[in-house]
Amino acid sequence: MKKRKGARPGTLRRVLHYIGHTKGVLVLSLVFSLLVVICTLGIPYCIGLAIDAVTSKPIDTDKALDYLLIGIGLTALGTVSHFALDFAGKRAVYSVLHRIRGDAMAKINRLPLSYLDKCRTGDIMSRITSDSEHFADGLLMGFTQFATGIFTIFGTVFFMFGIHPKIAVFVIIATPLSLFAARFIATKTYRFSRDRAEAQGAATAYTEEMLGGLRTVIAFSAQEEAANRFARKNERLKETSLRAVFFSSLVNPVTRFVNALVYAGVAFFGALAILKGGFFAASGFSIGLLSTLLSYASQYTKPFNEISGVAAELQSSLACAERIFDLLDAPEISPDGELTLASTHGVVSIHDLSFSYEKDQKLIENMNLSVRSGQRIAIVGPTGCGKTTLINLLMRFYEPNAGKIMLDGTDIRTLRRGSLREQYGMVLQDTWLSHGTVKENIAMGRPGATMDEIIQAAKQAHAHSFISRLPKQYDTVLGEGGGALSAGQKQLLCIARIMLCMPPILILDEATSNIDTRTELKINDAFEKLMKGKTSFIVAHRLSTIRSADLILVMKNGNIVEMGDHDTLLTQNGFYHQLWHSQFEA
Repeated sequence: MKKRKGARPGTLRRVLHYIGHTKGVLVLSLVFSLLVVICTLGIPYCIGLAIDAVTSKPIDTDKALDYLLIGIGLTALGTVSHFALDFAGKRAVYSVLHRIRGDAMAKINRLPLSYLDKCRTGDIMSRITSDSEHFADGLLMGFTQFATGIFTIFGTVFFMFGIHPKIAVFVIIATPLSLFAARFIATKTYRFSRDRAEAQGAATAYTEEMLGGLRTVIAFSAQEEAANRFARKNERLKETSLRAVFFSSLVNPVTRFVNALVYAGVAFFGALAILKGGFFAASGFSIGLLSTLLSYASQYTKPFNEISGVAAELQSSLACAERIFDLLDAPEISPDGELTLASTHGVVSIHDLSFSYEKDQKLIENMNLSVRSGQRIAIVGPTGCGKTTLINLLMRFYEPNAGKIMLDGTDIRTLRRGSLREQYGMVLQDTWLSHGTVKENIAMGRPGATMDEIIQAAKQAHAHSFISRLPKQYDTVLGEGGGALSAGQKQLLCIARIMLCMPPILILDEATSNIDTRTELKINDAFEKLMKGKTSFIVAHRLSTIRSADLILVMKNGNIVEMGDHDTLLTQNGFYHQLWHSQFEA
């Protein structure tokens, strides 16, 4: 794929749109920038006048002292203005950073699961954290140096022409050499900065994967292979970082070299003007004015050096911003419905439903199903047959390619997703607990639940006994993913979460897979009470857990191949019969 030499068209416009939200701070930054420049340019002029005062005959000491005092006052005012400029710039930058990170997190909540399933979590984390930090660094340099540099250039040109027009023309003609060099370097910097951001995202994603599956890596003695794979990604990150840093670091010495030549030329031609006159002769030109002119020449070239550095840093910043905008521009989930469902009877019907994750790999085709209120539906079948996919469609985690799912006679696509999901209570095989207290994790579905209700739900889920043994019981703070709790204990907390919500429709996807047999019997008894009068969908591999289901859906290759209760299916000697006997005769 051909590498772009610069930022994508529109990236800078979008960055300016974010900056536009801080207009008040921007105006203050410009005011303080102007004050800094006025003070900075006033100081050498005062020093030049002081030099002329002490080199004149007779020496005017009082006048020289007055000029020095004015210079000290300008220095103090410039210091305060520089502090205010730096503070205003940081405030503006972090306001932009706060907004863009907030937009990125809000965007994640609007992304379809199909997008998140294909993206690496670590890469998304890198965009929100590392890329946004690099983006902020570039903006901060721009805020604090760009405006000041522009004011300095115009101010020094004005004063240099007032002091010695011919030397001023020489300075203006010679300085653009550094700009051409900086432009070439900045183009290279963008490309390598983009490569570095991508390499950092890949390294972060792999690190996150390895931390999440470290036990599995150790169990298979794959530490060396994991280390080697990380070493390759780390090596690429080092190489891209060195290339990016190399070109960005070239800007300063190259422009400084050109600026040094300009400074030397001003000193030489200024000395000629004082000693011999000739072409560079100017009336009233003195040693003090030469000192001032040298200072202005140095100040005139310095902003080009800084602006060149800003340009290189902005290219790196835009490369990072582009990766963030790629996330913000990702296709969102289909539009939400407008209807709100206050309650449901749990009547579910599926009409000619078709779905596949990939266009060329068919999964569910022309499925039809009718579920009455309060029925207990079990879904069984071999791995990959579409059991969990059907659950994902019921919850609108994915949208069907064709057909529709009706809840109480209403197409679920016309319902608000939040309203639809409030009707479901789901316990998955893969548990998820947030960093927080046990109490907060159980009450996730009902934040306003009382302590007595939380304890009662935990007792129903048979989690109260182990919670009582924790250091702070229900106020114990769990680490990320549940911390040191066992897989079974995590699952009991997730079950307690459902017990507290008491939803009208239940979805149990291998809900007791990590629980010991004795506790499972107790949990199943609690589920029996919970499912009474509620429509329930139970995904199970252990067929012994679904014998009492009202209706068993036997799935194979995305289709319902058999349907009926346990006894009826066994007498048919079909696929369910094979599954049943393969489990209990093995």
